[in-house]
Amino acid sequence: MKGNQVTLNPLDIAVLLKIASINNSSWQQKPLAEALQLSQSEISKSVARSKFAGLLDPTGKKVMKLALIDFLQFGIRYAFPQRPGAFVRGIPTAHSAKPLVNLINSSENFVWPSGKGKLKGQSIIPLYPAVVDAVLNDDALYEMLALVDALRVGKAREKEIALKELKNRILDGE
Repeated sequence: MKGNQVTLNPLDIAVLLKIASINNSSWQQKPLAEALQLSQSEISKSVARSKFAGLLDPTGKKVMKLALIDFLQFGIRYAFPQRPGAFVRGIPTAHSAKPLVNLINSSENFVWPSGKGKLKGQSIIPLYPAVVDAVLNDDALYEMLALVDALRVGKAREKEIALKELKNRILDGE
């Protein structure tokens, strides 16, 4: 990475959240790639970028949890901005998905566009295209990515609750 400006990629957030949800430094790249519907080279590049940014420890195996929380709290909406788009059918996200759907009453729905979804709402472009498939069998990752979307597009109260929920999930076990 010498000579080039290193910048995070949106999929790096999903990789970091997945590693945090595993909460075990013995994870391997191949199962991680399969779980996230990414190639091993994408995982390898993501790990390198996250190490450079200080979001993974120097071994690349352990999430720097407080740094990740800081980035999510203060930077995610600027680094990977999103505005609700057209009304489409899709998979619920942000305050329309667990756990926020049980905590926040709202008449508007946000969804990741997908033919696999049943809810109609304003489209939110996910952090990377394979998110919808990656979360189908991974509730922990799904909830964390939906909470991150609440930080990206939510109002003040939604962001506050989402941050609290993310802290509970990421810092769990420390």
